Amino acid sequence: MNAMSRLATLGLALGLALSAGASVAQDATPVPGHPRVNEVNQRLDNQQNRIANGEANGTMNGKQAARDEKQDANIAQRESRDEAKNGGHLTKKEDHNLNRSLNHDSKRIHNQKTK
Repeated sequence: MNAMSRLATLGLALGLALSAGASVAQDATPVPGHPRVNEVNQRLDNQQNRIANGEANGTMNGKQAARDEKQDANIAQRESRDEAKNGGHLTKKEDHNLNRSLNHDSKRIHNQKTK
């Protein structure tokens, strides 16, 4: 019975991972004609992958990953709010501010993983 429980748990975990991967893949689909939005979304996806890889290989602990994911969620929320104000587009200033925040977050992720 113990082996059956492990197998069922493994199957459930695999199913959840696949469904989470599918939802992330949908978020990464670029919107034609919105290069600033696509750029910010691609950078957020890349940083999420870096966080997941750092946590998986042990170079980043759960607390660090949670903090970085919270920062990325904040940036995504700001992006959504800016897009809503401008009919689905980002102004150059908004794009600049979001990229500056992404740069800061990217450096923090890098520094955490090198320690």
